[in-house]
Amino acid sequence: MTNSKQIESIENNDSKEANSFHSKLIFVKKASGDEELFAIDKLERSLQNAGASTAAIEKILVNIEDWIFNGVTTKQIYSRAFSVLRREKNTSAMRYRLKKAIMELGPTGYPFEQFIGQLFKKQEFEIEVGVVVEGVCVTHEMDVIATRNKEQHLVECKYHKDQGKHVSVQVPLYVRSRVNDIIEKRKDMPEYKDLSFTGWVVTNTRFSPDSVQYGTSSGLHLLGWDYPQNRGLKEIIEELRLYPVTILSNLTKAEKQDLMDRNILTCLQLKENFHLLDSFVLSEKRQKSLKDELTHVCG
Repeated sequence: MTNSKQIESIENNDSKEANSFHSKLIFVKKASGDEELFAIDKLERSLQNAGASTAAIEKILVNIEDWIFNGVTTKQIYSRAFSVLRREKNTSAMRYRLKKAIMELGPTGYPFEQFIGQLFKKQEFEIEVGVVVEGVCVTHEMDVIATRNKEQHLVECKYHKDQGKHVSVQVPLYVRSRVNDIIEKRKDMPEYKDLSFTGWVVTNTRFSPDSVQYGTSSGLHLLGWDYPQNRGLKEIIEELRLYPVTILSNLTKAEKQDLMDRNILTCLQLKENFHLLDSFVLSEKRQKSLKDELTHVCG
């Protein structure tokens, strides 16, 4: 004979299985327009990477599973998860919106190039951004040149406003030929004696399969939002704690743009040059909130 506690246990287990089964049947629409089965573990990993607490993650996952529906976009899921995280007053919400902050380094590609330069600089490279250099055949404009010890990286940056945009194989093909022309010129110049050269393509989105295949076989370094796996742009930013100013919640869009126009692209740069905000005439309360936010972001 089944008692009430056994019935309750069975019903609880059935409920858990139903929730798990429910999530497997949900199709979500990606930024590219493609559809895929919703996987709750992907969302969970994203929240963990953002530094959300276990309690906050559990609450968000329950909220999403109760709400999710067929045809929902990944952007809608992201927005809802961020909203719940913000309501939890968890400061990791700011890091969770890193992807959006990177997308706001526009509308031109120049702020993104400056930001990538700062990532190399944080790793003790000497950097040049947006420089014209000579090749054997023609001159080239390189987005970033990063030099440290006996290595020099020649970096082409590809910024896209559309998250669903992929870097096609034509880009690494083009970059490879440009880098080769520069290397051919520099290898015989005394000031570059004993330097090794590496070509890069860096994007805020993703690479097509063909571009990955060509980049790997031709010796180009490819860096995308989540490529290479576990060592993509987002992981490097989080590891270096070098976040763009666009991630700050205590600045307006116009104020962020003003800073970027003055080549202040990272929170660390702003923290070290806080006086640049004098022209904004911020209240004492807002200044304090911003300083506290910068301290948390920069570590």
